[in-house]
Amino acid sequence: MAAVAAPWGRQREEARALGRAVRLLERLEEHFGDPRLASSPPSMRDLLPRTAQLLREVAHARRAADRGGPEGPGGARDFLVVYLNNLEAKSRQVAALLAPQGRRSANDELFREGSGLRRQLAKLALIFRYMHAELSALFPGGKYCGHTYQLAKAPAHSFWRGHCGARCVLTWTEFETILCTCHPVESGSTGLALRSTINLTCSGHVSIFEFDIFTRLFQPWPTLLKNWQLLAVNHPGYVAFLTYDEVQARLQACRDKPGSYIFRPSCTHLGQWAIGFVNSDGSILQTISLNKPLFQTLLDGQKEGFFLYPDGKNHNPDLTELCQMEPHQRIHVSEEQLKLYWAMDSTFELCKICTERDKDVKIKPCGHLLCGSCLATWQHFESQTCPFCRGEIKGQEAVSIHQFQGKPEEATAAAEYLRSSSDQEDGDEELGQVPLALPRLQGPLSLPRIKTVALAPWEITSNPQAREGATGNS
Repeated sequence: MAAVAAPWGRQREEARALGRAVRLLERLEEHFGDPRLASSPPSMRDLLPRTAQLLREVAHARRAADRGGPEGPGGARDFLVVYLNNLEAKSRQVAALLAPQGRRSANDELFREGSGLRRQLAKLALIFRYMHAELSALFPGGKYCGHTYQLAKAPAHSFWRGHCGARCVLTWTEFETILCTCHPVESGSTGLALRSTINLTCSGHVSIFEFDIFTRLFQPWPTLLKNWQLLAVNHPGYVAFLTYDEVQARLQACRDKPGSYIFRPSCTHLGQWAIGFVNSDGSILQTISLNKPLFQTLLDGQKEGFFLYPDGKNHNPDLTELCQMEPHQRIHVSEEQLKLYWAMDSTFELCKICTERDKDVKIKPCGHLLCGSCLATWQHFESQTCPFCRGEIKGQEAVSIHQFQGKPEEATAAAEYLRSSSDQEDGDEELGQVPLALPRLQGPLSLPRIKTVALAPWEITSNPQAREGATGNS
């Protein structure tokens, strides 16, 4: 009986916590009717009712789901405990900044742009923006999807699902330990700085949503923390928790120095960078870095004369090492293996599970190759073993494929022979008994039919530039 009562007790407590959060946001919303508190996005007057409405939808969906089975650790219930506690704490911080209604004067510090209190309110508004976006991403329409959330970068998705499974949230301490298995993190001040960058909602935990944003901002994956070090920790142009208006105000002091710039994570285009700069005519413009890593955008802007003086300083850090980063490992494909693919008139670079995407992940320690999406799906629904050899997956590494020139004559002849002797008119080869030199899938996945395309030899390298790729107004 006690075992049955415990889940119901947790459900009632969760429902009460959701109700308290909605009422708290409603009371807070009453304080933001004053037009002097209006600002550029993110606006508390806009965020508070939207967050309250989403919480109502979550509460409704959770009541409807009470008949479902138990949830695992790091799932919806654990996330909501962390989220609602953090929301209450941040709401009380906002309330502490607001004087009681009827006791405000025109000289109140809160109404003065650039004042200390106004700066604190702007930072809290940014945190509320991230919290609303996080809840929207993991509970769209109120329904939980954290266990199926797809990170934008395939290697990052494979990493999270491979190490965290279906969980959508974990403590910072556990996350840091897991991250160190792939990207070593220095202890002390560096670890604290990394935590403040990743944990956008300042909850002391890391959600899959926050990790997604971080890996999009500091792509590419193989040099993730190197990128973060050079672009956030060491770069004088990086500013955190600044709004559009605050960037405009900060660059006012540099209007006589065209080429001055600062950059920040965009609060309207999450996962992308907003760059503010002083134009040649002294005007201050802001643009969004789309479709390419930030360091490439900054280098391109430097060549064009737009991004020369970070925060008005004369020294502009050299970011070319991120473009010329030596690959972590070069994988040489044996000539025998290449000949086998050519003889079947197949393609080496194509993932042999989905036959839609190129291979971009190498499983460790066995070394088998497949696309990140297939690996993530396999690990989520099957097990932590290689889908080819069933060996234990102890890690993975992002790779890209580069083409060699030339093709051995004997391989070409073998491919021509197979084409001429094939009974299939559509040009497809059915792979039945695969030579032992090639990995074979063991149920439930089977080797697919592969479209015949004549290719030259290929080489694989973990150079990130071949895979990774964000300008518009913020």
